[in-house]
Amino acid sequence: MNGVHDLGGMHGFGPINPEPNEPVFHHEWERRVFGVMMAAFGGGHFNVDQFRHGIERMGAVEYLSGSYYEHWLHALEALLQEHGTITVDELASKWKQFAEGAH
Repeated sequence: MNGVHDLGGMHGFGPINPEPNEPVFHHEWERRVFGVMMAAFGGGHFNVDQFRHGIERMGAVEYLSGSYYEHWLHALEALLQEHGTITVDELASKWKQFAEGAH
């Protein structure tokens, strides 16, 4: 493959500067995405290949500008809808709750 998600080892993107003592999660929402992913994967809602493909279907700009857990969130939303676990309306309702500060 030669998609935007396969940039590892390509020249011209500058050095990789890992954050010293980088935490696993920078924000609470990342911890939640991780938990939902583990529960959905463990519950058999998708497999690792489907999850990777969910990430690979992101648009190039979204992929390059998104964080690690934003990639995971994108794949989770797509896969859980495609597999009938959640509906578009349920997802929109949850996003509205988060936007209003209710979790």
